[in-house]
Amino acid sequence: MTNSGKGAAVRHRGLTIRDVAARAGVSIAAVSQALNGKGTLSAATRERIVGIAAEMGYEADALARGMTRSRMGILGLVFRPLDSLSHYNPEGVDLFSRLAGYAGIEVLEHGMSLTLLHDLTRRPMPPLAYSMDGYLVVNPFRDDAVLAELERRELPYVMLGRDFGRPERTRWVSADDAAAMRMMLDHLAESGAGALLLVEGTDENAWNADSAEAFRAWCAERGLSGRVVRLAEDSGVQGGRELAGSWVEDGEELPDAVVCMTGRHAAGVQAGLHEAGCRRVLIATMSDSEQSRGGRPPITAMRSSIAEEVRRGVAMLDAVLAGEEAPGPVLLPVELEVRGSTSPLP
Repeated sequence: MTNSGKGAAVRHRGLTIRDVAARAGVSIAAVSQALNGKGTLSAATRERIVGIAAEMGYEADALARGMTRSRMGILGLVFRPLDSLSHYNPEGVDLFSRLAGYAGIEVLEHGMSLTLLHDLTRRPMPPLAYSMDGYLVVNPFRDDAVLAELERRELPYVMLGRDFGRPERTRWVSADDAAAMRMMLDHLAESGAGALLLVEGTDENAWNADSAEAFRAWCAERGLSGRVVRLAEDSGVQGGRELAGSWVEDGEELPDAVVCMTGRHAAGVQAGLHEAGCRRVLIATMSDSEQSRGGRPPITAMRSSIAEEVRRGVAMLDAVLAGEEAPGPVLLPVELEVRGSTSPLP
């Protein structure tokens, strides 16, 4: 199935820890230790037991095992970009905390509550991780394993951002990333930039892919020089600084303008170029952040309506849970926040 809107009964209702132990050929205590990450089991044994339990659809918590799919009034929120980082609180990134705040308030308007969850394919899982009424999945990866697992368990979800590897998954709400890139490039061209460089992230999501595609198409249409480099999101400000420093050290001809997907990379590139004495390169970012707003000068950024994206996503998921039609996808407009970093070139 794909993105089913109706939660079916929990699979294997009545399945017990004894069933898992019998299938795995181990003791009940061994199963408990494996699922809770405790005890002295070898890594191989623990992995085998966890795999068997997942294959059988066993839930470690007694409440989760015995529940039917009646409404609990709780939605789960999963941040896939944060799942790809080494920690869940990257310095200077306020986008995800703002989104979580908007989502928490919005679900209250629908008479529900919100729970934040990490990667739903990672073990061990919180006992009730798969017992939410529905799930909001932010910026899923291409052919996302989390979405596949939700579909396998017949649990409803809506995406904020889309899975560009699976176009049949249509229940999503997103800012218009391609239009955002074109708007940014139009602004940079008006500011005198001819040679352009895009610092794309390495996460395989639609935000990166659609933006890079729009960048290449825009440059080709105008016969302008456009180059794309990739930089891991978790490299942060330091990654951007080192990238800019490498351009100077290698004697590369600098572009007129650099567009970074993340605000942290933009702040790092700006700092690296300034440290090398290069101040006539325009800097912009496709995602506003504390670092971009605090740049010297502040960095031009694209801003999407996070509140509206969340509002539409929660409404779509609530409709799915009520068994109503929830048409998708939904594209939302974006705004350009012009700041001093893209003042016209002489």
